[in-house]
Amino acid sequence: MSKEFAIGAKVRVIARPAYVKTADPMPILRSPDLIVLGEEGIVLDRRPGGNWSVRFARGAFLMDSQYLEAI
Repeated sequence: MSKEFAIGAKVRVIARPAYVKTADPMPILRSPDLIVLGEEGIVLDRRPGGNWSVRFARGAFLMDSQYLEAI
C-alpha cells in the first residue's frame, strides 16, 4: 500500500532504489548515487503510478513511496 504525503511535506529516503528518474517533463534514468540514504527532500507533487516528485539537493526525482518516510 502506498503512503500519502502532503505537497510541500519534508520526506526522508529510507531505502535507495536501483535507479532514479528525473522529474523533468521527459524523465531520464540516473544513477542512484545522486541520492544518499537518509537524505531529506520536499514533496513537489504526485505523479501517476504512485510516484512522488521530490526535490533533493542534487535535483528533483520521481520516487516511489516505498523509499520514503515523512519527517
